[in-house]
Amino acid sequence: MDKEKIINWSAVARQAIEQRLNMLKQFKAFTKDSTLTEEDALRMGREVSEKAMKKHKKWN
Repeated sequence: MDKEKIINWSAVARQAIEQRLNMLKQFKAFTKDSTLTEEDALRMGREVSEKAMKKHKKWN
């Protein structure tokens, strides 16, 4: 019978949290000089979604 591996969940969680924090630090450094507002980002996201939907409908 195979022996079950014991998973150290606290280490798994700690690693996931560290990865997320590093990603957030990189994101903040990347966007620190940006003049793009949240409203601009939402507007652009809606435009992209609308164009993707139109393209998808065109193919079907």
